[in-house]
Amino acid sequence: KSTLKPESYPAINELVTLLKTEKNIEIEISGHTDNIGNPETNKKLSKERAEAVRQYILKKGINANRVKSVGYGDTRPIATNDTEEGQQLNRRTEVKILKK
Repeated sequence: KSTLKPESYPAINELVTLLKTEKNIEIEISGHTDNIGNPETNKKLSKERAEAVRQYILKKGINANRVKSVGYGDTRPIATNDTEEGQQLNRRTEVKILKK
């Protein structure tokens, strides 16, 4: 799914606070999936996950030029896809600071 989970809001709101305080920071939100299913579908889903976070941040008043979203699909796993636990860890979004 590409919808935000309620438990994600505190971390995203903390990110918004940082972006409001540090006005020069530019970030990339990256979306990721496990390797189950079609690679093209996973790439699309990962982009939608990242974009959902980006849209939430933009609605909080952050300039769109400061927030990039990208979907990596299943190309950057952080855990094995051989277990349900590993697959769950690979279904995620991450934040990278591009410019301070």
